[in-house]
Amino acid sequence: MAWAMRAMQHAEVYYKLISSVDPQFLKLTKVDDQIYSEFRKSFEKLKIDVLDPEELKSETAKENWRPFCLKFEGLVEDFNYGTLLRLDSCKGYTEENTIFAPRIQFLAIEIARNREGYNTAVYKAQNKGEKGVGNRDKGEKEVGSGGSGEKEADSEGKENEADSGEKVENGAIDSEDEKEESDNGEDKSQ
Repeated sequence: MAWAMRAMQHAEVYYKLISSVDPQFLKLTKVDDQIYSEFRKSFEKLKIDVLDPEELKSETAKENWRPFCLKFEGLVEDFNYGTLLRLDSCKGYTEENTIFAPRIQFLAIEIARNREGYNTAVYKAQNKGEKGVGNRDKGEKEVGSGGSGEKEADSEGKENEADSGEKVENGAIDSEDEKEESDNGEDKSQ
């Protein structure tokens, strides 16, 4: 059950981040450029503004995604860890708009959404005070309520913090545990 809590915290932190900082300037990992180029080489025509779950979860899709994901084993920590992924890039994390995906799949799609401008709608809506984008639609239940305990990077990339255990430095999201382990030379990937 700890993985579900971690996935929910990650989703909350990430959404707050793209709502607060222009997503086109975010760097989520040290290998964003490699993730993006490999993603677009492998999935050139994948429509990422509104994802079709079949293009991620069907048996055929899994066969296509598996080699891509395995390229990042050892490069991206917890590359296959379960995360929450929004189907529609203009909407927030709700039951209807969220699926589980491996972390590398989340990173590939969200890096592409950031670079190709799809997440800019969330940022603009949140900063103009518009209703609708990122907020619950009537009848939708929000995935993970709350909002306290998150860290975010401001427009300068400086770290702001609360108490969630997630860390955002210069746009990269890492947990405190991962930071401590990397400082001690330990490797969590298996």
